[in-house]
Amino acid sequence: MRKNKPIRRLLLGFSAIVFITSIGLMAFGLISGAQRAPLPTRPISERGPLLPEELTAIRIFEEARSSVVYITTLVLRRDLFSFNVFEIPQGTGSGFIWDEDGHVVTNFHVIYQAQNIQVTLSDQSKWKAELIGGAADKDLAVLKIGAPREKLRPIRVGTSSDLKVGQGVYAIGNPFGLDQTLTTGVISALGREIESITRRPIQGVIQTDAAINPGNSGGPLLDSAGRCIGVNTAIYSPSGAYAGVGFAVPVDTVNRIVPQLIRYKKVIQPGLGIQPAEDSLARQIGIEGVLVLRVEPNSAAAQAGIQPTRLDREENVILGDIIVSLGGQKVSNLNDLYKALDRFQVGDTVQVEILRDGRKRTVRVKLQEV
Repeated sequence: MRKNKPIRRLLLGFSAIVFITSIGLMAFGLISGAQRAPLPTRPISERGPLLPEELTAIRIFEEARSSVVYITTLVLRRDLFSFNVFEIPQGTGSGFIWDEDGHVVTNFHVIYQAQNIQVTLSDQSKWKAELIGGAADKDLAVLKIGAPREKLRPIRVGTSSDLKVGQGVYAIGNPFGLDQTLTTGVISALGREIESITRRPIQGVIQTDAAINPGNSGGPLLDSAGRCIGVNTAIYSPSGAYAGVGFAVPVDTVNRIVPQLIRYKKVIQPGLGIQPAEDSLARQIGIEGVLVLRVEPNSAAAQAGIQPTRLDREENVILGDIIVSLGGQKVSNLNDLYKALDRFQVGDTVQVEILRDGRKRTVRVKLQEV
């Protein structure tokens, strides 16, 4: 019996340890359970009806979002080791569906120098795009995709001639690659002028404070009826990001240019058939107006008798005619000339006032296609 006492003590000690451990685990479980108990939440207040302006923004976005596309431009690169050719993204932008034939409108600068173009629709389907035509002077381009008609929802087109400063506007696009983004604002000013990629002026531009960032270019600017009234094209910002000043090409210009790009692959622009001198050169020699350097053979200018700059027998420079007015509009520089020409169409006959040998003359010119 005495020999069993150490074993009994050992068993009693083990039982005590098990009992104490069990009590500890139970206590820990109770504490942990208390810690996991759900915390009290605040009661939820009723939202109430949305404001009219919120309902308008929601309606416009839901209606127009399926017409807005995401554009990715791609360039080809060759692997230095395998020599395999592959595509890499070059840039991104926005656009919108113009018609059920698959034409897509965007900015010219969005697709400039791209080797391949990919269009992503609102349902995230991707389509290879063909460049139909571009109008660099107006920063507009038309693409075409082979998506079926049931996937294509053309945007509703409005007018820009009757816009008012203070009118609410909505921009949909893909800033910084974030697709289907809506920003809102007002028309800040009308009749602005910005410079295109070719350095020719784009006139009648809409200024807005709706946020336009890189990637928004080519997307639509909409009015409160959900109609497209412009194509978002540029921002004015030292940093290149939103600073409260954005610009859109007016839809009246778009509606005039896009059908030409679809039909002729180019824009039919009126011109004189001359090569003008750069403004910097004209200023150096004290000329106010547009100096004619060259007149194209058989051109409208040649038929009207406009004289180019030339050399005499002694190799002295004889200045050509200086255009100082076109169609009754004063011309002081190249921008003035381009703006004056934009008011007319190919085939129109206009009066051109020139300065020759210090004397003013007026000639009639039938504008040609350039």
